[in-house]
Amino acid sequence: MPYGSRLAAAMTRRLGRECVYTPSARLALYLALRRWCRPGARVLMSPVNDDVILFVVLAAGLRPVTAPVSVRDGNIDPAAVPESTWRNVDAVLTTNLYGVPDRVVELRRKCEQLGIPLFEDAAHAIGTHVDGQPIGTFGRAAVFSLSKHVAATAGGFLAVDDARTRRELELLRDDLLEPRRLRADLATTLRPLARSGVRTLHLVRPVWRTMQRLGVLERDEFRMSLHAAKLAGCAREAPSLTAYEPWVRVDLHGFRARHGALVRSQLAVRMALLDDDLARRRAGVSLLSGTAWASPALRERGAQYGPLPLFRVPLLVHDRDVLIERLVGHGVVSGYVYDPPLDDYAGAEFVEPSPDPSAARWFASHVLPVDPLLARKVSHALTREAAATARPPLPAPVSETSPPSPLGQ
Repeated sequence: MPYGSRLAAAMTRRLGRECVYTPSARLALYLALRRWCRPGARVLMSPVNDDVILFVVLAAGLRPVTAPVSVRDGNIDPAAVPESTWRNVDAVLTTNLYGVPDRVVELRRKCEQLGIPLFEDAAHAIGTHVDGQPIGTFGRAAVFSLSKHVAATAGGFLAVDDARTRRELELLRDDLLEPRRLRADLATTLRPLARSGVRTLHLVRPVWRTMQRLGVLERDEFRMSLHAAKLAGCAREAPSLTAYEPWVRVDLHGFRARHGALVRSQLAVRMALLDDDLARRRAGVSLLSGTAWASPALRERGAQYGPLPLFRVPLLVHDRDVLIERLVGHGVVSGYVYDPPLDDYAGAEFVEPSPDPSAARWFASHVLPVDPLLARKVSHALTREAAATARPPLPAPVSETSPPSPLGQ
């Protein structure tokens, strides 16, 4: 029986696509990129994204091409991508940032016209639907993360169309897995319990401050250190997951460790709780959507589809970095801030810059991602802190001599 087949079967029933179980979403994405992209291929992606994803793309031997994004949700704005860029990309990678869906219908249509694969990063969007169809069923392949949901700290899936492709990817995955270690399995199993205990005992603030003082966090800022000279040297070895492992493993050192029965059993139990988790997320999203800080995209998508079961709710605020520090005093640690955008962070040596970076810079610097399970607590905290709402800039007037602005979406 293939490794993780019971978990994969559960996800297959939920999604309606063949699924491969992986220890992490980042390993699943690497498998997809290696399976469908030749070395040197150019992948269009949003610059408002986790830096780990950038390094997975580089590890696969590919060239990241950053797209203009919507200032309202940070996802790719297909209409703002120049035709010259469309003609020179070999694949598209969505983000579904915080669970707000990409414009997948438009992106799929464009990819079909160009004859290139669409990859869906659905790590934030395991319960999101567009026009009644689950995110993760629009592209050539889709990546999911259990570590983003149901308080898990491991587990991912790669969803594909047919059993033959699934079997090919299972073999590729098995070649990349590292041996199981009992100590690591125990840590993976106990970590969610420790996190729950910290929250229950109201120890979030002292524990977080202690970790900061001791220097045990892998990121001093929102982005990890680039180490540009060392990173440039790895290009000679790409595609190679091993060469890029110092970057790809950040925040999840066991991203390709073979999980034993203990971890897989816990994940099966947590998967059974997923629908309850998604229902609670919808309730939190509904509450936060009614606040002054909610992004326009959040309100519009809510009006179209109802409350989405978001992984994080994108609120737009002034003095975001100051608010993040002050929220710690209220027992809330904010994460998943992707600032600066990837092209500003990594530079043209590693990333092809966006033709118009303004929307990404504005959104990345103003978005405050809020866990919808903490909606009431955060709403009260932001009210007490008198948080000021940030309004997305209006599009520039369009003239006969000026091209349309990507901020218009």
